[in-house]
Amino acid sequence: MVDPEVQERIAVRRAELDDLEEQLVKQLAEVRAEREDLVAAERVLARMGEQVAAERAATAPAVAQVGGKGVLLIPHRAPEMAETALPPEYQRILASVRAAGGPVMVRQVGEALGLDTGVRGKLEPLRGKLTKLADRGWLHKRPDGRFTVRP
Repeated sequence: MVDPEVQERIAVRRAELDDLEEQLVKQLAEVRAEREDLVAAERVLARMGEQVAAERAATAPAVAQVGGKGVLLIPHRAPEMAETALPPEYQRILASVRAAGGPVMVRQVGEALGLDTGVRGKLEPLRGKLTKLADRGWLHKRPDGRFTVRP
C-alpha cells in the first residue's frame, strides 16, 4: 500500500503542474496572437513601402540618354505635382525666381544663384533651364524675356 503522505504530495504536485500548464497555454496563445499581429503589420508596411516607391518613381526626374550621356528630363507641371519632382538645381532656380517677387531677367537669377554674370557664356545654360521650366509650365516667360512663377 502507498503511503497517504506520498499520495498527497503527488496530488499537490499534479495540481501545481496543471496550473503551470494552464499558464503556459495562455502565454503560448498570447505569443501566437502577437506573432500574427506582427505578420499583419509587416504586410501593411510592405504594401506602404511599395506605394511610396511607386509614388517616388512617378515623381522622380526621368533620365534619358542623349548622345551617350544621361540627361535629366524636366516633367511637365501638373496641379498635384510638387516642386520636389524637379532636380535640385531646377528647384533652386525656381526658388530664386519666386524670391524675386516679380518678373526677373536671366542675369538677376544668375546673380541670385551666385553665377559669374559678367560672362555671357555662363548665362546661356541658365537661360536654357529657365526656358525649359517655362516650356514645362513651371514658369511663365513674358514677351520681354523676363520670367515669373506660375500661380
